[in-house]
Amino acid sequence: MTDQPITSPVQPRAADEPGQPTPSPELDELYRGFEKELLVPLWTEIGDLMPAHPRSKAMPYLWRWSDLLPLARRAGDLVPVGRGGERRAIALANPSLGGRPFVSPTLWAAIQYLMPGEDAPEHRHTQHAFRFVVEGEGVWTVVGRDPVAMRRGDFLPQAGWNWHAHHNATDEPMAWIDGLDIPFQYATESQFFEFGREEISDAEQITPARSRSERLWGHPGLRPVGVEHDDPGTPLLAYRWKHTDRALADQLELEAEGHAGTVEPGHAAVRFTHPGTGVDVLPTIRAEMHRIRSGAQTAPRREVGSSVYQVFDGSGTVTVGSETWSVTRGDLFVVPSWQPFSARSEAGHSDSDSGALDLFRFSDSPVFEALHAHRVHVEGQH
Repeated sequence: MTDQPITSPVQPRAADEPGQPTPSPELDELYRGFEKELLVPLWTEIGDLMPAHPRSKAMPYLWRWSDLLPLARRAGDLVPVGRGGERRAIALANPSLGGRPFVSPTLWAAIQYLMPGEDAPEHRHTQHAFRFVVEGEGVWTVVGRDPVAMRRGDFLPQAGWNWHAHHNATDEPMAWIDGLDIPFQYATESQFFEFGREEISDAEQITPARSRSERLWGHPGLRPVGVEHDDPGTPLLAYRWKHTDRALADQLELEAEGHAGTVEPGHAAVRFTHPGTGVDVLPTIRAEMHRIRSGAQTAPRREVGSSVYQVFDGSGTVTVGSETWSVTRGDLFVVPSWQPFSARSEAGHSDSDSGALDLFRFSDSPVFEALHAHRVHVEGQH
């Protein structure tokens, strides 16, 4: 038994609340007995433990790319990359999560920055991860000794416990966003980490036009026969923007021709999936790309679990809960569990802006689907 004082976990509710007992000396004595044995009666806690709907500890919040990128550049000048720090990754910290580097209770999002000629050393961890490139090219990631080029619009997933490193052989720095399930594994006390090799092989210092994973798994509707893949995540290490862009454009073109194919009027979306099974690319993370036609608006949507969005292109207005923001390329925002979310595309301010709003989204939906706890409500639908 510990001799340290223990704060009482029992917080009696007012007697006039439904289902609460009448105060009495005997009740006080009962509660003191509970405290001594570290017991908490459900009738004093049920409103917090079993609310009528999810009440996330996270809050809706927006991070401006125009604010993040200069800070990442400054970090590039001041903070080395190497053993110890491992990565120049700057995490988004939701302001209502007590200062933890978590964008939501289950998800991590960060901007990573690699200077010219730098190598982010090899390591591996049980956390599932991905990289998404909103601008730039020239860096390549090496996953399981397979060099994979990173370019604007590319989505690069990597299941946990795979060796990986990043290299920038160009004369320009590059930034991208990382997404991981760090908070989920932290909360469940299930994480492992290992350092990798100090030096990479000559073959890994050259980036081929296509990685080995793309040559095997990057053919639509086809999977290699006789190739086993026991990893819990997708074997395809790069989902290229040219394919994502074409898929979204085709959906909207079909809609314009009077055919079905979009999520709702003016709203096209695709999900990144395992090419062999069709399930989500990672066991704990779902990733999608959405395109909202100029002038279109999505219906408010609530979903169990949290999501993070980055504006890939275009501009518009998004509403999360009671917050409404104007957003543009690179901006990131979080949608906490069961908070309503909607977006509207607005005409761009440059000749190169198509007027459509492209949103990259990742979420923790696979976790709640596996637990049979996932629920979605779209306004106007039953």
